[in-house]
Amino acid sequence: MSLSRYHLAALTSSLIFGFFPIPLRLLGDYPSGQILFFRVLLSLVLLIVLHVIGRRAEVRRTWQQWQAAPRAERRRVGGSAVLSGMLLATNWLAFIYVLNHVSVQAGSFAYLICPVITTLLGFSLLGEKLKPIQWLAIGVSLLGCAMLGSGALRPFLMGLGIATTWGFYLITQRQLKSYDSLVLLTVQLAVAATIIFPLASVLEVNPAAGFADSHFMLVMVLLSLGFTVLPLFLNMTALGVLPSGTVGVLLYASPLTSFLLAFLYFGEQAAPAELLAYAVILASIVLYSAPDSWGRLSLRIGRLLWLPVRGRS
Repeated sequence: MSLSRYHLAALTSSLIFGFFPIPLRLLGDYPSGQILFFRVLLSLVLLIVLHVIGRRAEVRRTWQQWQAAPRAERRRVGGSAVLSGMLLATNWLAFIYVLNHVSVQAGSFAYLICPVITTLLGFSLLGEKLKPIQWLAIGVSLLGCAMLGSGALRPFLMGLGIATTWGFYLITQRQLKSYDSLVLLTVQLAVAATIIFPLASVLEVNPAAGFADSHFMLVMVLLSLGFTVLPLFLNMTALGVLPSGTVGVLLYASPLTSFLLAFLYFGEQAAPAELLAYAVILASIVLYSAPDSWGRLSLRIGRLLWLPVRGRS
């Protein structure tokens, strides 16, 4: 039962990220740096207020846990937290720019590649095991991604960069699974803030204008709470238990949702070759999860067949 809860957390996180283009497009006239600046600032403030109001014990316990840990663990956890913050800042800036200035499809393509990269990183860096059919699924997914990337090199390369930073971010969370997720997320956002805030002028950030714009602030509060803190917390919670590859596959719900929005909501167009590529990638998702799905299906069928027999005995 607990495992299903973690699967649901990862899936919910992915679906929330999938709908991210809707509120973000409401800020299409604002510089990407301005959006990133306030997303980090407001998310960090929300988390700090949350800790002060009702989570001071958890913060104190996490700090004591880190202090009592061996020196090697303290260095590993501290390094992973800092790296996570840097990856978040880089990934968010690139993703916001692509969604608002390239296309929703280009941003979604990044997260189609991401599960493959995450799975391969989990295999190479963390030693996570993959079944033969899952290797086949990865190959099919790479084929579909190559079909998409062959049409436009620039969006492909931008998507690859976004996917790589997010894949590494997911991997770093596996190194932090024994610590409180919200406390770690606060540390990561604090690191991101120390990188972004000094670059405000370079990123075309105007804090005074942002605070004075009621439309901008309302959408940014929604982005910070509903599309940043909540999904990242759910994602970190799932990664505390599930393998990176499993979370990576569930991450496919995000780009598939965004692609549907691109076609049905934003009115973007796709060539037949692109639609074929999406179908290939969708097939790889089914193939990757096939062993577990077939196993659960067989178990359910067996139970259905066994119950009448047991009732007659």
